[in-house]
Amino acid sequence: MSQGRRHLTITTVVDADACAVLRVAGELDVHAERQFLDEAGAVIAAGHRFLVLDLTALRFCDSRGLNCLLALEWLCRRMNGRLLLASLGVRVLHVLVVTRAVDALACFPTVGHALAAVPEEIRPAWPPGGTVAADGADSADRDRTAP
Repeated sequence: MSQGRRHLTITTVVDADACAVLRVAGELDVHAERQFLDEAGAVIAAGHRFLVLDLTALRFCDSRGLNCLLALEWLCRRMNGRLLLASLGVRVLHVLVVTRAVDALACFPTVGHALAAVPEEIRPAWPPGGTVAADGADSADRDRTAP
């Protein structure tokens, strides 16, 4: 989705009928909020009522970024869906915990775990073109969460 050298990049990983997985990288703050809301909002407007955000490469999220996540959650809920956050880094998780937004947002250790919360009839295959272990984590998820 995003091109060039930007403050924030959003990449579509999976684009299924009612569910999409986006990889978000960079910094989600006042400088990136319009881009983030435009790009992610367009995915929801296209009918993807379940939106999984892979936040492995999101280095920073401030209060403006948090408001963006809450806005996406609201949009998904209006369509009888859900925003699912996966692979949050320590800094992003800290913002969610301190603000108690962690209670309002669905957070999962991996994309595979987040997709397990999507209704089976609309759940896309994960990983794309790969295999899933018995614990629900794909090999890429395990690599990102390994110590």
